[in-house]
Amino acid sequence: MEYYLVKWKGWPDSTNTWEPLQNLKCPLLLQQFFNDKHNYLSQVKKGKAITLKENHRALKPAVAEYIVKKAKQRIALQRWQDELNRRKTHKGMIFVENTVDLEGPPSDFYYINEYKPAPGISLVNEATFGCSCTDCFFEKCCPAEAGVLLAYNKNQQIKIPPGTPIYECNSRCQCGPDCPNRIVQKGTQYSLCIFRTSNGCGWGVKTLVKIKRMSFVMEYVGEVITSEEAERRGQLYDNKGITYLFDLDYESDEFTVDAARYGNVSHFVNHSCDPNLQVFNVFIDNLDTRLPRIALFSTRTINAGEELTFDYQMKGSGDVSSDSIDHSPAKKRARTVCKCGAVTCRGYLN
Repeated sequence: MEYYLVKWKGWPDSTNTWEPLQNLKCPLLLQQFFNDKHNYLSQVKKGKAITLKENHRALKPAVAEYIVKKAKQRIALQRWQDELNRRKTHKGMIFVENTVDLEGPPSDFYYINEYKPAPGISLVNEATFGCSCTDCFFEKCCPAEAGVLLAYNKNQQIKIPPGTPIYECNSRCQCGPDCPNRIVQKGTQYSLCIFRTSNGCGWGVKTLVKIKRMSFVMEYVGEVITSEEAERRGQLYDNKGITYLFDLDYESDEFTVDAARYGNVSHFVNHSCDPNLQVFNVFIDNLDTRLPRIALFSTRTINAGEELTFDYQMKGSGDVSSDSIDHSPAKKRARTVCKCGAVTCRGYLN
């Protein structure tokens, strides 16, 4: 007879018991157990002559160890998923999935919903004036006051070219929360999944629902630091092969957003030389042109299950930047190889 070692919820390992199959009333856990066992043996089979039909009196220690680690990982990822959803302030739900390896939640990442200023940096998040429109589509609204066009059409899709700033209605405006010029400030509306990629790119993000073209998907947030501090951190990140620095260079080059430790879902979005997301600079309550908010909009229809990507060298102007590559002999930066697989791949992230 087959027996299964059971860990009882809320009880220490010393109270674990061996149970026959008929005592187990947990079909989902059993299915996960058999799936984990099959996945492990499938991996082993690639390198060794072993059949999946092999019948042992007991599981080999390596198989048992893998199944236990996978179960603990599943619990850890579920707890992390719950924490992310407690912290987020937007409508869209966040899911976490790893069917690739035993990697658990990142140990040094803190979820935030808006910019976190570094010591010494002030973010003024209160507008000094707002519109008094009854219909922001047809009256002289915030964008017109800033000398630009209203960014959205009536389907909430962006209609301005990359490089044009977005001015949304703010807390001083008399229009209500249903105003068509309030899109980015409402946050992510789509359910997204942070998942482990199978191509060696670590974590990635995929959408669980269809996203229409030219739609707001998410905001890029992180710690706001000075450009000097960004240069120092950039050297460290390059040596580790990671890229989380986003220059706020809409008008000047004083500040950078660092999403390495503090960020939202965008922290996990991978680079592609042929991305499906485009960067736009956004101004809402903070009208300081040195500190735009960074919004990511879809460039085309994105189907459910498709990975979300943006070009790490793409600035709000819509141009590809080479500023991060310093060619001087004294400051030669380590270059990170790109794994996006696009036909137009440039070969490097920086």
